[in-house]
Amino acid sequence: MSHTSLGGVGGNGASPPELHRFRHPGSGRGQARPTPRGRPVDPHARDEIEALLGDRPRRRDLLIEHLHLIQDTKGQLSAAHLAALADLMRLSMTEVYEVATFYAHFDVVKEGEAPIPPLTVRVCDSVTCALFGSEQLLADLRKRLGADVRVVRAPCVGLCDQAPAVEVGHHFLHHADVGVVEQAVKAGQHHPAIPPYIDHAAYVAGGGYALLERLRAGGLTSEAVLKVLDDGALRGLGGAGFPTGRKWRSVLGQPAPRLMAVNADEGEPGTFKDRHFLYSDPHRVLEGMLIAAHVVEATDIYFYLRDEYPIGQEILRQELPKLLPGGPRVYLRRGAGAYICGEESSMLESIEGKRGLPRQKPPYPFQVGLFGRPTLINNVETLYWVRDLLEKGAAWWTGHGRNGGKGLRSYSVSGRVRDPGVKIAPAGVTVRELIEEFCGGMQPGHRFAAYLPGGASGGILPAAMADIPLDFGTLEKYGCLIGSAGIVVLSDKDDVKEAARNLMRFFEDESCGQCTPCRSGTEKARILMERPVWDRELLAELSEVMREASICGLGQAAPNPVDCVIRYFPEAFANGGARS
Repeated sequence: MSHTSLGGVGGNGASPPELHRFRHPGSGRGQARPTPRGRPVDPHARDEIEALLGDRPRRRDLLIEHLHLIQDTKGQLSAAHLAALADLMRLSMTEVYEVATFYAHFDVVKEGEAPIPPLTVRVCDSVTCALFGSEQLLADLRKRLGADVRVVRAPCVGLCDQAPAVEVGHHFLHHADVGVVEQAVKAGQHHPAIPPYIDHAAYVAGGGYALLERLRAGGLTSEAVLKVLDDGALRGLGGAGFPTGRKWRSVLGQPAPRLMAVNADEGEPGTFKDRHFLYSDPHRVLEGMLIAAHVVEATDIYFYLRDEYPIGQEILRQELPKLLPGGPRVYLRRGAGAYICGEESSMLESIEGKRGLPRQKPPYPFQVGLFGRPTLINNVETLYWVRDLLEKGAAWWTGHGRNGGKGLRSYSVSGRVRDPGVKIAPAGVTVRELIEEFCGGMQPGHRFAAYLPGGASGGILPAAMADIPLDFGTLEKYGCLIGSAGIVVLSDKDDVKEAARNLMRFFEDESCGQCTPCRSGTEKARILMERPVWDRELLAELSEVMREASICGLGQAAPNPVDCVIRYFPEAFANGGARS
């Protein structure tokens, strides 16, 4: 029988702690000390956390889930509660503390610090929200809201099409202004409302899960599924673009048991397609997920969803228990505010209850992935298209496309267009076509000047280069990437140098800090870019080091925006001297 859970499953559990003998300083060997080394555990705090955890397992991979439970209940993570959790999970305080402080959504209160105000308001300051005045909104809210409300910056929250976005508690406000936020604070609207979506009954009524049942019954073979994926050339649509059929075959070729992880941690500024699919048609994604798991014979699936999507969390909590019996066990895991966890190996580390630090490769996740097992990792949009591709055929899929592209793709479009949002368009469409045909043109009073073709890490191009097909392999020669197809449109009223500075500040904040080229490089680049005159030669040298030596894609792609501004926008430096 199919089993769904909000916790975790098997493997990687914490082993019992070693026993230690303690002694007084200067005492003989083997004589016990009266107190253990390290922080003593407060009995009252321990009782509180023990009651809160109840009968939940104390396994190491559930550490982040337990931290969420404490944060949701207490509104913060005190030193006493962290020590109690460490004691109950048989972990060192260091292990718990380093995880709690790594993720932005955990509010850790150090010993001796004042408690955090009961309500936190987060103002998104990523590139699209900045275009629509988030900096001024942040300053105004800090003046207007009382001392019992904490107002902080937040990185992209996935509402770029409804900028500026503000989070009050865990309730998101769209097109926010001071009045809207003040009203939400006074009304106590701190929980998300669930919009209408295609639930399990409606999805089944429309033919949903018939394909999965046919596959499980043997009417459709796994090899036939793989052939359609190969013939249709479906690619991973989370950014890397790896051929889906080849990835599934690679995992299937590894020894069992095999696992699967769904990467729904889109944190790229300008990207919000996962939100669109999960909030509107979640079972189409889930059926694609279960088909993939069947083909690679995965015993367990971990669905990793970013914490900025509480509506998606609630939808999945309602719908996962309704899945067909007889399949793999499915576990919903909640991110905690870390852009780096969109990188596949960082996500695996987070699912295992650790800091989201990228792993060195090889080995690759399909070889040694989650809990050391071969693991299939797919993006939400890739899984969304599986059912349509299998039901309608490879010829139907390849029949779509423009300018040499094949298939369909969702483009997250935000910025200065009249009608922003997720646009389902032929792969290879140009940004000019997107603006004119799918977005109703530019906003009144704005002239198209520049665009980001692939979110924060995809670079920045001028309007004169608006006819490049937006697809894999078409942008690389210009120093850009399509990535997850987050398109941000800038106008003649926007400053491309400030947009690049905004993006570099984002990368600096979101760097995991593991490798020096990224950790120090993003900081140094940001400092250089905040000077009135840019030292373009030094920025170019720094960019090369970051690209060549960073461990993962964050550091490797972080220089793209600044490199593009220097290369394609000479007018931005016209009055700043030779090195500006």
